[in-house]
Amino acid sequence: MDQRVILVDLLIKLGVAAAVASTLVRSVEFKSLLFREDRSLKQQFYLVLWVGIPMVAAVWIRFIQPSFLSGDLSFETTILLGVIAGRFTGVLGGAFVALPALLHGEWATLPFNVLCGLIAGQMRALAPDREDIWSFSPFIDLSIYRMIRRNLPTPRLFDWQVTFFGTIVALRFLHTELYHFLPHSTFALENPNLWVEIAIYATSILVIGTELKIWNSVRIQIKLEEQERLLLHSRMEALQNQINPHFLFNTLNSVSSLVRFDPDTARDLIIKLATILRRLLNSGDAFVPLREELEFIDNYLDIEVVRFGRDKLRVVKELDPASLDMMIPSMLLQPLVENSIKHGLSSKIEGGSIYLRSRVRNSKLLIEVEDDGVGMGPAHLVERPTGLGGTGIGMANVAERLKVLYGDTARMTIDSQQGKGTLVRLRLPALESDLSLQAARSEERASTRR
Repeated sequence: MDQRVILVDLLIKLGVAAAVASTLVRSVEFKSLLFREDRSLKQQFYLVLWVGIPMVAAVWIRFIQPSFLSGDLSFETTILLGVIAGRFTGVLGGAFVALPALLHGEWATLPFNVLCGLIAGQMRALAPDREDIWSFSPFIDLSIYRMIRRNLPTPRLFDWQVTFFGTIVALRFLHTELYHFLPHSTFALENPNLWVEIAIYATSILVIGTELKIWNSVRIQIKLEEQERLLLHSRMEALQNQINPHFLFNTLNSVSSLVRFDPDTARDLIIKLATILRRLLNSGDAFVPLREELEFIDNYLDIEVVRFGRDKLRVVKELDPASLDMMIPSMLLQPLVENSIKHGLSSKIEGGSIYLRSRVRNSKLLIEVEDDGVGMGPAHLVERPTGLGGTGIGMANVAERLKVLYGDTARMTIDSQQGKGTLVRLRLPALESDLSLQAARSEERASTRR
């Protein structure tokens, strides 16, 4: 075959490999099969089908259209399946992609592919670290350089990446010799020109390395997203754990001030505190319906009413029924109510009122916590980069949680006037609970039947 045609075919071969690898990795199911360490027998069959079907089609096209030789990636695919998923998958995949060639008289392709799958699977078993497989580089000079650097402090003879590189070259040489010995029993691109022959060898290595690099880049992205999710989860847990001890500390201070002169009231406070703590311990949900959060606030306010006296602490609720089933972050309102009592009403001799309001407007849940206390001066208001405001540990915690959970889609504003009170307004995305959605669907189905 003309060497220029072979070189063009080799370039197309690289393009086909990159296109197939990029297309396959877009599938969520394929990624779940590819990026796992252990696979069941069923999952190994599925992985072979995912990778093998496009390769089988490309080999079949080679017989239908003899000028299209660059699509035959059976050799490289077999090695990839073996090194990624093990000996059984490599042997199974090699046999599967060899079927079109076997049916067209190229009988030696099947045993050769089985051998390649078996050896590639054995190379996987020899890898000291699975990361060596995914980080395989087709550029041997880099692999040798890394080997030398690793061997300087603690010399070792075996380097997996260099060995894998040599294995691919050896198998490709065996394929060439098989083609020379039995020219009609298998297919291989060959040319007497030395540089073209080197290009053929290099292309096989580049195809394997390119597909591994494409898949590894997606694998790294998935790992980074997972680490980001875990970090976010840990950050949220830390923020929630910051609220609970803060609330507990203030409540125990209230209890301790009543123990000596009013033990019955102190006992009532302890019972109510136990109810609150039971709710905190039994619920690890990050989001709860507003209705449940307000029930928690009622328990908290019962404690504060006992502390301040019913004539000095009044609670007024203006709640839209449609808002009660909306989901909000757990323990979001308690720091706001606590802030109203501690900074707004505690220093006011005649006491005051706390107003709790909620409504749904334009797919937004609006929540207001207002008091008619002493208010806060400009020195107490801390503006944050996202437009969220806060004062004290509890308020800063609320602002941070909203930023972590909602980003720019949530807003917290504070309007306070000295001597007149403070209004904290939350604007959150309106998220319905699963129960309310199910109830709405049931009601819709019932009305349809009627």
